[in-house]
Amino acid sequence: MNGTTVKKFTLTEFFGRIYALVGMGVGVSAIVSFLMLTVFQENMQNMVSGSTVPLLIAWVAEIALVVWLSRASIRESGLALPGFFAYSALNGFTLSFTLAYYDVGSIAQAFLVAAIMFFAMAAFGVRTKRDLSAMGKALRAALIGLIIAIVVNIFLGSSMINLGLSVISVLIFSGLIAYENQLIIRVYQQNNGDVREGWAIAMALSLYLDFINLFISILRLTSRD
Repeated sequence: MNGTTVKKFTLTEFFGRIYALVGMGVGVSAIVSFLMLTVFQENMQNMVSGSTVPLLIAWVAEIALVVWLSRASIRESGLALPGFFAYSALNGFTLSFTLAYYDVGSIAQAFLVAAIMFFAMAAFGVRTKRDLSAMGKALRAALIGLIIAIVVNIFLGSSMINLGLSVISVLIFSGLIAYENQLIIRVYQQNNGDVREGWAIAMALSLYLDFINLFISILRLTSRD
């Protein structure tokens, strides 16, 4: 195999590795977004006022990369880790076009609220004795419906629907954070602690996406006129 070897982690070390990756991924995205909104602000404005093709290409590449990365991490590909950081950077790039519509105070407030909610739901997922598997499956199904509704509303342009979708997004991603933290424990126990690096990357990617989407949803809710 071309991936990393099996390494014996304690559960605390496994969580630590996953959350270190999540933190680094969010950090990379934040740095890229900051650079786009400051150093490359003029380039952003030219892209917004000009052709939208480059941005559309970036969005398509982002979707393709996350699909590939989900599979590559489970296969223990040696490209999974650099792929994770490449995705974080690309997501920071596309995210900057959304953040450009908000002031720094609103962004900071939404980030703080999202971080508090993230760790609160993570703690709930780790500590609860209730099996969240059924909830996780339901939330993933609801996420597909949410994505479809968001695409439809792009054409409808309804502010009320957008508000409702933002509320639903907060609920879905909060629940997924709890479920996926419990899933970390289940995966560790099922493998008797013999967890590969790929598992850490795959789970870090899921939690990274949960946090980013939770943050954006809260930003849209708290910054409404």
